[in-house]
Amino acid sequence: MAKISSDMLVGQIVNEHPELIDTLLEVGMHCLGCPSSQMESLEDACMVHGLNPNAVLSILNEKLSEVSE
Repeated sequence: MAKISSDMLVGQIVNEHPELIDTLLEVGMHCLGCPSSQMESLEDACMVHGLNPNAVLSILNEKLSEVSE
């Protein structure tokens, strides 16, 4: 099963796992269309938005496992 890592680019996550877009928006990651998302890691984007990268990573991987079943 694929897994999201904190060093993945936000744009890469969106392109490879569009099923996670709503989850990203729900946790407060509203920069999905921003040019920075194409060059910014999930961890960096979380820091910019004041989000806990480990919490976001956990939520994304949990959602990914749910939709992959």
